[in-house]
Amino acid sequence: MIIFINDHPLTVLGKKELSALDTSHFDKIVDARLTKIPSITFTGHLLIINVTEAASLQVLEAVQNKLSDQLLSVTLGCADRSLIEEKIKSQFSIVKASGGVVVKNDRYLLIYRRKHWDLPKGKLDKGERSRPAAVREIEEETGVRTALRDKICTTWHTYNDNGNKILKRTKWYLADCLDDSRMAPQVEEDIEKIEWLTAREAEALLVRSYSSIRFVFDCLKKGTKAAPGR
Repeated sequence: MIIFINDHPLTVLGKKELSALDTSHFDKIVDARLTKIPSITFTGHLLIINVTEAASLQVLEAVQNKLSDQLLSVTLGCADRSLIEEKIKSQFSIVKASGGVVVKNDRYLLIYRRKHWDLPKGKLDKGERSRPAAVREIEEETGVRTALRDKICTTWHTYNDNGNKILKRTKWYLADCLDDSRMAPQVEEDIEKIEWLTAREAEALLVRSYSSIRFVFDCLKKGTKAAPGR
């Protein structure tokens, strides 16, 4: 599981995952038993091992409030991955959402909202399932009717809403365009424009977007079933 905290990826790994991890790409490896978390300089790709529940909350606070501009990612190694993940998630209100990567003639549908290129997505209505919510949100935000294919991935990212700490869980699906004759940006959601873009064009624009959105495209490229359709 990766949680994008203030757009910085934080990954939690258990014992088995950590033992199989190639640590050569980390800029710094810190043992939480030997170094106090508040004294760590959060820069580059950082791996912290032997993380306890208490230490995970200290890391969370540091990533939220004491960030260096040079921080690229944080990975936590721990004895019980699910325990640490639940501890971190418990610090937020969970919001469920879903969205999609829509394709047509080998082009991808991107929206421009709040000075960032993004993908159509939105919160689930009460009692709504993720797949129909993705179809509904795509059409509401872009006017494009779609049919979903496979799930691409799930992302988790944090944000503040009037002082409330929110952790949004978004399920992402690959979607075929059925009809874009009524394509138009939903201005009520601050969407300024919508464009069909090639993979190269989309990736170039997403360099200046959110890390979580780039992660969706990375998962799409890696997925054997997630190839552009009609």
